[in-house]
Amino acid sequence: MAKWDLAIGLIFLTQTTVGILGNFSLLCHYIILSFTEYRWRSTDFIHKHLIVANFLALLCKGVPQTMAAFGRKHFLSDIGCKLLSLLHRVGRGVSIGSICILSVYQAITISPGNSRWAELKVKAPKYIFPSIFLCWVLQMLVNIIFPIYLMSTLSDKNITNRKDFGYCSSVRHDKTSDSLYGLLLSFPDVLCLGLMLWASSSMVFLLYRHKKRVQHIRRTNASSASSPESRATKTILLLVSTFVYFYTLSSIFQVVLTAFDNPSSILINVTAVMSVCFPSVSPFLLMSHNSKVPKVPRLWFAWRRNIRSPCLQKNM
Repeated sequence: MAKWDLAIGLIFLTQTTVGILGNFSLLCHYIILSFTEYRWRSTDFIHKHLIVANFLALLCKGVPQTMAAFGRKHFLSDIGCKLLSLLHRVGRGVSIGSICILSVYQAITISPGNSRWAELKVKAPKYIFPSIFLCWVLQMLVNIIFPIYLMSTLSDKNITNRKDFGYCSSVRHDKTSDSLYGLLLSFPDVLCLGLMLWASSSMVFLLYRHKKRVQHIRRTNASSASSPESRATKTILLLVSTFVYFYTLSSIFQVVLTAFDNPSSILINVTAVMSVCFPSVSPFLLMSHNSKVPKVPRLWFAWRRNIRSPCLQKNM
């Protein structure tokens, strides 16, 4: 095995393992909360769908790419190749769509009561479920054509115009069609990124204006760096910059990969790494953003105490 293949395999293995552990930790957090008297928020519903989408992206892309990098390229049938590619694309799209919905919802929630969003602020929780459902449906419709021309490397079909992607291959088309289809696949991502930037910019502006107002009633020796508004602003900027960075790179590489007739293994592997970066990093960003996540041990003991107390009362 070449040193480059070994290095890529270790990168995929580390990235997939860390991402699965991060999403599994966030899933355990919500499972533990379900045994407590925790009052569920509307954003928790979005987080749960984000976890499912991240698992789809990691399992359907990270695991096959890891096996292919370590030399196991011929392990999928045509149906398996098509199914994994479709599930990965859907999971990737729902992942960024969920974060987009979360950003827009938060922007509406923290808007002032006298703003033009005041009426929508009350109805916003009712729109979360339809928005998430519509996100899943749209991603299925947009990506349903993607696996049609994919086939396994084990396929015995006599096709000369093949484009090899490692453990799967596809039929080559003219560059114009491939480029247009690549732009079509990237359009939902770009739209979600635009909405996310708008929502996050609105939140930063509102928090900054609120910070200026409360500075008049704070003590002169209060540190603005440790204020709640400052911490919230930094968290929002961290989330937005991370999402924009990874998804912009991923979309660019996807378009470039589609435009080449014979893409190199380096381009294929870098594109795959970029496509799995966001599902791997997002659970840790969400856990750092949610102050209740580090309190999982405390919730565990509370759950144990709630389970044991009825037993103690029965024995007494």
